[in-house]
Amino acid sequence: MVTLRIANAAGFLGDNLDTPRLLVEAAQVEYLTLEYLAELTLSILARQREKNPEAGYANDFLDVLRSLVPALRQQSQLHVVTNAGGMNPPSCAKQAAKILTDRGLHDVQIGVVTGDDLRGRIDELFAADCSLQNLETGQPLAELGKPVVSANAYLGAAPIVRALAGGARIVITGRVADASLTVGPAVHEFGWAWNDWNRLAAASVAGHLIECGAQATGGYSTIWRDRNLTDVGYPIAEIEPDGRCVITKSSGTGGIVNRHAVTEQLVYEIGDPKHYLTPDVDVDFTAIEVQEIGTDRVAVHGATGQAAPDSYKVSLAYRDGYTASGQLLVYGPDCVERARACAEMVFKRVQLAGFALADKYVECLGVGEGVPGLSSAASNSESVDRLSTSHVSPPEVVLRIAVHDPRRAAVEQFTKEIAPLITSGPAGLAGYASGRNPVREVFAYWPALVSKQFIEPRVEIHAAKHWQQLIT
Repeated sequence: MVTLRIANAAGFLGDNLDTPRLLVEAAQVEYLTLEYLAELTLSILARQREKNPEAGYANDFLDVLRSLVPALRQQSQLHVVTNAGGMNPPSCAKQAAKILTDRGLHDVQIGVVTGDDLRGRIDELFAADCSLQNLETGQPLAELGKPVVSANAYLGAAPIVRALAGGARIVITGRVADASLTVGPAVHEFGWAWNDWNRLAAASVAGHLIECGAQATGGYSTIWRDRNLTDVGYPIAEIEPDGRCVITKSSGTGGIVNRHAVTEQLVYEIGDPKHYLTPDVDVDFTAIEVQEIGTDRVAVHGATGQAAPDSYKVSLAYRDGYTASGQLLVYGPDCVERARACAEMVFKRVQLAGFALADKYVECLGVGEGVPGLSSAASNSESVDRLSTSHVSPPEVVLRIAVHDPRRAAVEQFTKEIAPLITSGPAGLAGYASGRNPVREVFAYWPALVSKQFIEPRVEIHAAKHWQQLIT
């Protein structure tokens, strides 16, 4: 293969469901990647699996797969690689198989990658002197004393390569590093060695550039006018055997692929640019060159790499109490002052009911508190509070109040005190929706590392008709 075309049509769970179909209809690619997972997403999926052992995967993928059936039937070169399996890749594969077999695609091979889920192995890891200490605080997990909800290692591209080598046309993984969704197909197609660090680095850069979907094609950009983001196209990486790549998109779609858009995504969430650490390679971004070579075509090359870390990153979540929030529109003169007074009333009424809340948060959205230091009002040398007592008071603000407490009863009491403000608080309140705001559990994030020696990724490959037979 001279040039490998890998597209990404999902940057998170909740991304546009029509984009994957539109992309493969407009441009033929060998691989379509769909990236659904983030730390928050894993916690959500873990909660779903707690309620139903057969749940815990990205349901969006099933809707997308239904729309992709015609392309899978007509485009024999098309493969799909996705981390939609979330907390439960086998269940996701079974439901995907049902979709395929119901539409006559009985023999499509589905590969499933597991081994990232460590929740049931915490004690085993402790016994092996793996403390899972917090990367930010250094605290060992054993000292936390709170229930672990999920713990997932960020696997690399190797099990994806194994699945593709075994004939899988659809690969469903749990938590793998985002860029590895692209590295896997590149290694498989070009036959790169696992110590070919510069090529692995180049593919990792390509994967990083397309992993967030439309962020590489003009979305989420500081330059947004005249981009036609309504019909934004999603990115395609054209990768050469030596690792060089061109980022482009389907012709006739909105958005833009230029040096600015690609560079914005290149520096997005990378940490140390000399050491962008992935399970596959340690990448140096500092010598990368980004060059426009045509309309909606940007060449990227120059990344170098060295040996990957000997540990996997672990995304762990634990139960950390309860939270709730509420919003009210406060309008008219002195709205900031009245908004703050309303918040204080709520907290005092909760206290009168017998609860001292652990954490309380108040924001007056509209005077710069959502972006402190960036708003001219918030960065003015005079206090923002002055806005509530002078002629420069804004015409309205949105009061947002949130609380966090280890006791559910305390948070429930908070939710009971917002609605009464409509008639028992000051005038000028609106935006109240009937019903009380829900109380939600808090899943807090705990970043850690685990040695690769403790992790053994597993790959299982079956035809769709076989996966469907496994449905209970």
